[in-house]
Amino acid sequence: MYNDFAPVPIFAFLSIAIIGIALVLQRILSPIKKGTLKGSTYECGEEAEGNAWIQFNIRFYIIALIFLIFDVEVVLLFPWAVVFKDIGLLAFVEMLIFLFILTVGLVAVWLRRDLDWVKMVLPYARGRYARLSDSKSE
Repeated sequence: MYNDFAPVPIFAFLSIAIIGIALVLQRILSPIKKGTLKGSTYECGEEAEGNAWIQFNIRFYIIALIFLIFDVEVVLLFPWAVVFKDIGLLAFVEMLIFLFILTVGLVAVWLRRDLDWVKMVLPYARGRYARLSDSKSE
């Protein structure tokens, strides 16, 4: 029984050894002299300006998360499509249920207007944002 698990520590040891060898070789072969140009941030040839701690709008993250969720779920369709003829009617119905759940999620996100890049409804707006109006409410 323990012979079945023998490859696990062997692969663990080999993976640690390969990583260690790569790090040692990098330390030996890499140039020692590192200047300010080598340590600077690379931004497509442009010099970095300002503080790196700027605050991004939360909409960037919301749209990225929604994209990631739907993208990962759509990736699940590819293996199913490859073996579609072999799995039968039950798997087809299950995939229809899965796609229905995806559609309900997309409609819910759409109705909550989380896909709108600029939200014009600002419940606690002050200053210049208080005068913004939604084109649908006019």
